[in-house]
Amino acid sequence: METASQATVLDQEANHHESNKGAFMVLALLFFMWGFITCLNDILIPYLKAVFELSYFQAMLVQFAFFGAYFVGSVVYFIVSSSIGDPIAKMGYKNGIILGLVISATGCALFVPAAAYHVYAFFLGALFCLGIGLTVLQIAANPYVAILGKPENASSRLNLAQGFNSFGYTIAPAIGGYLIFSFFGGEGVIGSDALKVPYLGLSALFLLLAFCVKLYSLPNLTEGQHIEKGLAVLRYRHLVLGIIAIFMYVGGEVTVGSLLVNFFGLPEIAGLNEHEASAYLSLFWGGAMIGRFLGAISLSDMQDSRKMKIMVGTAAATLLVIYLVTYLNTGISFLEIWPFVLFIFLNLFAFKLGQSKAHRTLAVFSVSVMVLLALVVTTTGAVAFWCVIAIGLFNSIMWSNVFTLAIRGLGKHTSQASSLLVMAILGGALVPLAQGALADIAGVQLSFALPIICYAYLCYYGVSGYKIRSSDFAQKGES
Repeated sequence: METASQATVLDQEANHHESNKGAFMVLALLFFMWGFITCLNDILIPYLKAVFELSYFQAMLVQFAFFGAYFVGSVVYFIVSSSIGDPIAKMGYKNGIILGLVISATGCALFVPAAAYHVYAFFLGALFCLGIGLTVLQIAANPYVAILGKPENASSRLNLAQGFNSFGYTIAPAIGGYLIFSFFGGEGVIGSDALKVPYLGLSALFLLLAFCVKLYSLPNLTEGQHIEKGLAVLRYRHLVLGIIAIFMYVGGEVTVGSLLVNFFGLPEIAGLNEHEASAYLSLFWGGAMIGRFLGAISLSDMQDSRKMKIMVGTAAATLLVIYLVTYLNTGISFLEIWPFVLFIFLNLFAFKLGQSKAHRTLAVFSVSVMVLLALVVTTTGAVAFWCVIAIGLFNSIMWSNVFTLAIRGLGKHTSQASSLLVMAILGGALVPLAQGALADIAGVQLSFALPIICYAYLCYYGVSGYKIRSSDFAQKGES
């Protein structure tokens, strides 16, 4: 009888594991899609800047509209959740994801009338709508991945999901750059018309994904959960400091990525045209993909003796994919990207220093980016060029590590806390705007000194800010 009972338990665990595995695969596709669509902003900025003859500050309104939507959407979500209870807890993660996909599809479709009327403000409105949709996706999907398994492996799981997000970022510059600048934006195409077909296609993809998610049976992780109201979630110190950390991370990452095409075009750096520069964005975002896949391995419960071998093999395989994407757009030989290979080895060494601990790895990587940014500002040519590309490698694990460190132990407050963390994506709206203004005044290269402030705070969070204060949980007798 005991043996039969044990067998039943094992069968249930196996089925639960398979269910979680299938759900993760569906979510990985979602992470890929919003990575792809977000990185297209880096192509839109130089394109719209040329079409509408904008200043750097005006061009950065692309990021302001897009990431500002995260702030507005998250504030509304938090107000609703604190007043009547958490919407995601009520509707379920699955319905929350479907809602986010439908809104995102609408935002993409709005690019068609925006291009038809050729009004910059209309494009900003479409980006805002798209950002609202991705806000809902972020609020639902990030905590869902984090709690879809063992708590101790949450950072590993989210890093793996973010790896697919980075894959979207990696191929978006190559595909988007080709479609917008060459295929649909070739000779004879007027102004913003090149944006119609690509974004209409993306709208259709989002709707198809929503239909697929509707048909797929995702595990219900909110069933029986108490619907929490009020502002009690703000008493947790590690969450509040984590909100600031997300602001700094997204602000730092987005502002670096946003000006890369212009930075690569500087005569003293590389003198690349927009199409060539957009292809090199694949190396920057590809570095984040490598780092996130490595982070998933490093922060897992895998035996330490196997980790480094698997990490090296994963880095080599992922680098091959990134090189092929870059080669198809530039025709460069592998020997021309050898500095990037060197930075991958430095990234592996940084993981070693991180000792498979989320907070320690965050601190080590933050210091690494600060050093790289200092070199970007103070050098020229190949050194500055490859240092700025290498930042992607060290940005890699920051979102996942901060997010999982910030929601540790929050239980019924998790979705509400997630909305606050997503609200902090506002950093992606404000920091690029500030750097754009600085670029207009002091030049593009010197403007890269600004994000150093962001990474200094991230280092603090990895050293001290992440720590849980037991008194926060004792206030209501929580364990």
